[in-house]
Amino acid sequence: MSATRRQILARTGAIAAGITFSGAVSELFSGTAAAQGLGRRGYGPLVTDPDGLLDLPRGFRYKVLSREGDPLRSGEGRVPSNHDGMAALPGRRGRVHLVRNHENRATAPIPVPAVPGLTYDPMGKGGCTALELDGRNNVLGERVAIAGTAVNCAGGPTPWGTWLTCEETEDRAGTNGYTKDHGFIFEVDGADPRRTGAVPLTAMGRFQHEAIAIDPGTGIVYETEDAFDRPFGLFYRFLPQKPHGGTGSLRAGGALEAMRVPGVPDLSAVQEPGTSFDRVEWVPVPDPLARETPIRLQDFGPRGITHAQKLEGCYWGERAVYFVSSFARSAEGSAADHYGQVWKYEPKRRRLTLVIVFGPDTDIQLPGESPDNICLAPSGGLMVCEDGGGAQHVFGVTRRGEVYALARGAQALTSAAAAAGGTPEEPEWGEFAGVTFSPDGATMYVNCYTPGTTFAVTGPWE
Repeated sequence: MSATRRQILARTGAIAAGITFSGAVSELFSGTAAAQGLGRRGYGPLVTDPDGLLDLPRGFRYKVLSREGDPLRSGEGRVPSNHDGMAALPGRRGRVHLVRNHENRATAPIPVPAVPGLTYDPMGKGGCTALELDGRNNVLGERVAIAGTAVNCAGGPTPWGTWLTCEETEDRAGTNGYTKDHGFIFEVDGADPRRTGAVPLTAMGRFQHEAIAIDPGTGIVYETEDAFDRPFGLFYRFLPQKPHGGTGSLRAGGALEAMRVPGVPDLSAVQEPGTSFDRVEWVPVPDPLARETPIRLQDFGPRGITHAQKLEGCYWGERAVYFVSSFARSAEGSAADHYGQVWKYEPKRRRLTLVIVFGPDTDIQLPGESPDNICLAPSGGLMVCEDGGGAQHVFGVTRRGEVYALARGAQALTSAAAAAGGTPEEPEWGEFAGVTFSPDGATMYVNCYTPGTTFAVTGPWE
């Protein structure tokens, strides 16, 4: 199929629904005249930051809340590396608890400090930190929220005001020096981390977790798996025994199931936007702990199970769960190529719909990696964190399907030659991650992955 992005959005109804997310926008918009034009549809062209940190439209301002390597205000150590997924949770008296993932592997330069009572595996370098902010985004506190985990990538908020942090690894004890198995979800209370501790939610599965979204009506948790090799990841749902039990209730266990789309072993093979499947099935996972075999390789019966490459973002809205496959490459084992898909699953109808797909047979030719973290903006559109080559952006997508640049990162890293007064041949840029809004919608929070930096952005939001 060859069609313009606008036509695709119109045909699928995405414009009216406000669900208009491109899986990859780096090549189309980065540093081009198109970016300036799209910016004018949003908040205007980006203005170069004289301090060289964050370029924003005129009228917007940023505040640096936290930087990698600085002392934690709790005195527990230094701010860890690799800032990733994040959520802004409401606190008392207008305060905000900003819970932030650190996607630290065994080689991370600055680990999350091990704190008694909050550490799962003493050899794990990942985890979360929590910032407490007042109504003016002044930092009142910053502390470890969970430690001893690994590769904390994304996750999602719960209806009761906690954060579910996801390990994007399935390393076993004895691998990379770990003393415990990894690949779990952990619940984190940003206001009082000791309420949740460091307890893996084992019934929710052990695999390369990416993100989650919770149906507030039923309490069902939807989970994406970003597996790095074929067969690729699965899309899961977890049926908790205590669906509305509040903090700690997910420890009670439940049933983990994987999605099967009859006749579709690989979602990348579906290329026509608007295609729907009305008999989606949910198959019990044989061994959620993956004691011997990774879940995606387990026996789901003669009809198999449905896989997809690069399953990442996941969010709930409009009585449906939306999830993203950021790209698929046949050269890496996918059934077909695309530069981004957004899928919509409606639980009451058991219906799965391909909302939008990009490339390579559309007019949007977008090579390279895709954006990663996304969130719903107070205006009803989306904010998208770019994860690709060259200068990195946070893009906005309006309800009318217009894409605009909202922020651009300045050059984050320079070569040793540049530090000595020379000119780097290839500038390096830190990707954005963890975009989220304050409960009142007045502030956008976002991370630069490396060097780890957390920003608060305010301005004339529409």
